[in-house]
Amino acid sequence: MQMDDELVQRLSASLESLSERIGRLAIGLGISLDDPQAVQKLMDQTQIPAIDRERRVAPADGQASFTPMTGERRAAHLREELRGLLVLRYQLETDILRDNGLTVVRQVIEQAEGRLIQRGFKPGADGLDLDNFFNAK
Repeated sequence: MQMDDELVQRLSASLESLSERIGRLAIGLGISLDDPQAVQKLMDQTQIPAIDRERRVAPADGQASFTPMTGERRAAHLREELRGLLVLRYQLETDILRDNGLTVVRQVIEQAEGRLIQRGFKPGADGLDLDNFFNAK
């Protein structure tokens, strides 16, 4: 049983840090992840295009400098990060379920959610509604 406890703790810590970053990004971007339409809108957005030219320039004095990112571009990068982290978390949860079963995935998710709530996050701030997740029919 000790191996299972260690596994649950390790997986829970991983999921917790991932969910914390997701929650912080969502709060910073003003995206309500407890609203399924807002999550769907975020996931449906087109990927931001890659930078087509290098922003750094080498001035005559040899000191490297760069043009700072605009606020809009920065927000687009943060939304892209949020989308990627949501997909990563969904995949992690799927892998935990497949490899360890429903009991373990439930323990992992509930522990991670509990620690986030202790840190001041509201339930579902990371986009995971536990009641719907485990009781969906």
